Amino acid sequence: MVTELHCSTGRDSGADPFSQEISGWLLLTCLPGVGPKTRTELIQRWPTPSDLINRNPASLAACGLPSKVVPAIVAWQRRDLGHPVVSKVLWIIEQCRQQAIQILVWSDPRYPEPLRHIHDAPLVLYTQGDVSLLTREQIAVVGSRDATPTGLALARRFAAELSEHDLLVTSGLALGVDGAAHAGALDVEAPTLAVIGSGLDGIYPSRHRPLAQRILRHGLLVSEYPPGTPARPAHFPQRNRIISGLARGVLVVEAGLKSGSLITARLALEQGREVFAVPGSVQSPVSRGCHHLIKQGASLVETVEDILLELGASWQGPTPASAEPDPAQPSTALAEREIAVFRALGYDPQSTDALSVATGLSADQLMQSLLLLELQGLVTPVPGGYQRLA
Repeated sequence: MVTELHCSTGRDSGADPFSQEISGWLLLTCLPGVGPKTRTELIQRWPTPSDLINRNPASLAACGLPSKVVPAIVAWQRRDLGHPVVSKVLWIIEQCRQQAIQILVWSDPRYPEPLRHIHDAPLVLYTQGDVSLLTREQIAVVGSRDATPTGLALARRFAAELSEHDLLVTSGLALGVDGAAHAGALDVEAPTLAVIGSGLDGIYPSRHRPLAQRILRHGLLVSEYPPGTPARPAHFPQRNRIISGLARGVLVVEAGLKSGSLITARLALEQGREVFAVPGSVQSPVSRGCHHLIKQGASLVETVEDILLELGASWQGPTPASAEPDPAQPSTALAEREIAVFRALGYDPQSTDALSVATGLSADQLMQSLLLLELQGLVTPVPGGYQRLA
């Protein structure tokens, strides 16, 4: 169909952009003086951009449009390449073609249906990767950029386990919890979806460009901003409404009281999504936001099963094959690294130095595994180190 935009797929770079429906949607997003409220009013009055941009100048002038809009539309009708709005639309189309960026517009059947029904839904999405993932059931995992090691480990573990239950993990590619969530999904070779606050040609933060490349191989990058758009502070609250709008629910792992993650949670509630929060230490500033959410009615989460139970039976995912428990192994399903640490522990305290030598793990790897075992109720910290409970 027309809205697949030949230039974005590379199938027909010679297609006339002025004759394509998708160009009309891009024009609508580039019109000067047209903000979200006006755009919403325009599509309510004219269901497709062509209904508006094909009107004659006199009819346009009588529509009560912002003063700079009519000249821009007339310039498009006349194919005036010197007009800044016209040249911007054509530049975006060419950049998307060169960079293999797909454009999904409001009228495209691939546009995600849950997102369509939120307040101020984006009219255009720029995507790279597997667009079919937009139809998957999603859970957003968000949290502090200044997460603690415990928070990072929790986000990574929750994301991995949610992925194994066939939920697509969505986040914002930010430092801290967001990056850990994406990495957790990738750890189990599952796809993940990142919504960013810049153009897809300017990944922010730059430190996460390698992570973005991994996501491209196994998932999807999404932005409402065209190529060439830098990351700006105002973009991130806007991005958050897309993260929550795509998802069935939002899991907040760590967040301060002024964290952007609380904005995502608030938007999720407004959009009718579930909100989950992981409790933490009452002394930790990055736990106060989660505790605030729990006080406000968010579901307190300790395990992935808490999330699945709240979402309902339809999100239980694939049922693993039954097997007889091995008495030599921990009773819960753990990764090979955690099993090795568990085996190295005894019922008497062992220091982390001794465990590191016994398992060959680095200090960071060992502490992550001990944390996971502790969360499973299998080990406990004691004076002198750790000891097993099972």
